[in-house]
Amino acid sequence: MTIERVGIVGAGQMGNGIAHVFAVAGYDVLLTDVSQDALDRAVALIDRNLTRQVSRDMIDDATKSAAMKRIVTTPTLTDLGKTDLIIEAATERETIKQAIFEDLIPHLKPDTILTSNTSSISITRLASRTDRPERFMGFHFMNPVPIMQLVELIRGIATDHETFSACEGVVARLGKTSTASEDFPAFIVNRILMPMINEAIYTLYEGVGSVQSIDTSLKLGANHPMGPLELADFIGLDTCLAIMNVLHDGLADTKYRPCPLLTKYVEAGWLGRKSQRGFYDYRGDAPVPTR
Repeated sequence: MTIERVGIVGAGQMGNGIAHVFAVAGYDVLLTDVSQDALDRAVALIDRNLTRQVSRDMIDDATKSAAMKRIVTTPTLTDLGKTDLIIEAATERETIKQAIFEDLIPHLKPDTILTSNTSSISITRLASRTDRPERFMGFHFMNPVPIMQLVELIRGIATDHETFSACEGVVARLGKTSTASEDFPAFIVNRILMPMINEAIYTLYEGVGSVQSIDTSLKLGANHPMGPLELADFIGLDTCLAIMNVLHDGLADTKYRPCPLLTKYVEAGWLGRKSQRGFYDYRGDAPVPTR
């Protein structure tokens, strides 16, 4: 399979990062979102992030200029029909993802590969709602995409070898490393990471330590670059809760029960950095713990 044109659905935090790395790697990128404002913000952010890479001698000006020219935006989802590979990077809600694929299917080339950047939802179930389950798989990038080197590749039960090999080749061209995961709830990274974050929230909930004590303990005691509560804010508490619910529902084990404090923060709209409040308050000059 020859992949040169890539369609990306969703211009948010993940979508714009994915567009960034594909354009730098020489792919033609068609980025779509329901909002033209979101697309404009995404392009402006990609431009700033590329400029930062130039200032750090990670790329040169010519690479940046060429990458920006390769990114085209459209508010019309069906315009992605002529691309070779589509990466869905919409919000982590299965009904929304299913609706996107259903709208795309009548407009796709027969050999277009469909993928989802989902961090936890069943690839097999998503694929079953399409006309090409053998050419459907999970393509899970880590955040922030331009920095993080890992991409999880997840086969659905029907994914064929040719599709997997094509996506593996794409990851190599991006200069990243792929790992293969079976299609079980939350795959590899989040199956391990999210329960750790959830346990840190339980530690806060039960009064074992403060936000600052918990984060400092893991940074200095386990050599983690970010504390678990700081990391939860970075990921988004709504995303953390969604993944824990997938684990709890999919594996039917009480050890994956989301902490009630995590649920309360999400209900309050305190989602972390993107809402300016989570386990830290980001509205001032420096983050301040909220508990």
